[in-house]
Amino acid sequence: MLEYIHVHKTARLLEASAVSGAIVGGGTDAEIESVRRYARSIGLLFQVVDDVLDTTCTSEQLGKTAGKDVEADKATYPKLLGVDRARAYAAELLAMAEAELEGFDAERAAPLCHLARFIAYRQH
Repeated sequence: MLEYIHVHKTARLLEASAVSGAIVGGGTDAEIESVRRYARSIGLLFQVVDDVLDTTCTSEQLGKTAGKDVEADKATYPKLLGVDRARAYAAELLAMAEAELEGFDAERAAPLCHLARFIAYRQH
């Protein structure tokens, strides 16, 4: 259920942005589909990392109130999986996103790789 929510929230927003770029850029159907899967992965990745940061960082580190999800008893990846398994899932999502870009010209795909890594390794 948690993944369903995030796929239909953050991931869809990123999918729309990325797929629009692929279409405008003249991507083939297969390329557009790879970009869609990449965006879905980074959308979920964003949410997993956000949940982990909310659990493991202070409000000062985040620049926003930490622990709100726990206080609200929200379903989160750390709550469902534990922090270590949530981090492992984030690593899987990053690998999946990067794998979707392997068929593209490395130079043209570099900004998307950097975006995925930024999302994965952000600290706030």
